[in-house]
Amino acid sequence: QVQLVESGGGLVQPGGSLRLSCQASGFTFSTYYMTWVRQTPGKGPEWVSTVNAAGGATNYAVSVRGRFTISRDNAKNTLFLQMSSLKPEDTAVYYCKREPRIYIEAAWGQGTQVTVSS
Repeated sequence: QVQLVESGGGLVQPGGSLRLSCQASGFTFSTYYMTWVRQTPGKGPEWVSTVNAAGGATNYAVSVRGRFTISRDNAKNTLFLQMSSLKPEDTAVYYCKREPRIYIEAAWGQGTQVTVSS
């Protein structure tokens, strides 16, 4: 079955860095667009970044552009999010998402908590 397992979250001070990973299994990872989405309590999901199937094209939310970098290793079925210059407002649960296709629904990981605090 399809599985997406995030890791790498934790507590970090403002200005610090973290690298999130998402290990995918159960589908042909290299053929899907992949996305990072974050959510804080009381708010709806916020799109963070998307990478195309080959990894050569990326998009970022304005709030993270220049600080976050999305990437993927298709040989290892792994998605990454390198986060730098972290701010308290980056605190959220970060989810890895497989983008949907016609007749194929999206898939989500369980999330990993990122807390930015001094």
